[in-house]
Amino acid sequence: MYNTSDIRKGLKIELNGEPFIIVDFLHVKPGKGAAFVRTKIKNLITGQVLDKTFKVGEKIKRPDLEEKEMQYLYSDDDNFYFMDNETYEQIPISKEKLEYEKNFLKENINVTVLLFKGEPVSVDLPNFVILEVTETEPWIKGDTVSGANKPATLETGYTLNVPLFINIGDKIKVDTRTGEYVERVKE
Repeated sequence: MYNTSDIRKGLKIELNGEPFIIVDFLHVKPGKGAAFVRTKIKNLITGQVLDKTFKVGEKIKRPDLEEKEMQYLYSDDDNFYFMDNETYEQIPISKEKLEYEKNFLKENINVTVLLFKGEPVSVDLPNFVILEVTETEPWIKGDTVSGANKPATLETGYTLNVPLFINIGDKIKVDTRTGEYVERVKE
């Protein structure tokens, strides 16, 4: 069990039998009455964000969560398939659960899968992935406006802005937390 003094961003808790992660919090000490903690929590199963207030001293249940290192294998029409790196067991995760993460999933990439009571609820990507540019406008010599960007589509289908010197076939490092270009990668 957690206490309200344990509340911080990223803490995973259980409410009404479902896992949540604390997105934001604020300890409030009013002039009158007891102190409390105002939080924004995100349901790890549905993605719904709620506001929840806890009284100081209130006990909060610790969820039955397990993190497993897994490797992304492939996808079909409905699911992404991951393999447990220890047992080689394969598990499917529906595409609806990985709306954002699918932009950075490349075959054989290692990810951390979060399981709640044995069922997968989310995937934590590495902070950076290296992906190939499959579509972008060609760079014209003389386009030297500093800081200028152009759209580029990656091998996963994700589109982002890149510097003008990036060409089709280049490999780039992308920050999975922000979805932004970091640097070109030399092979």
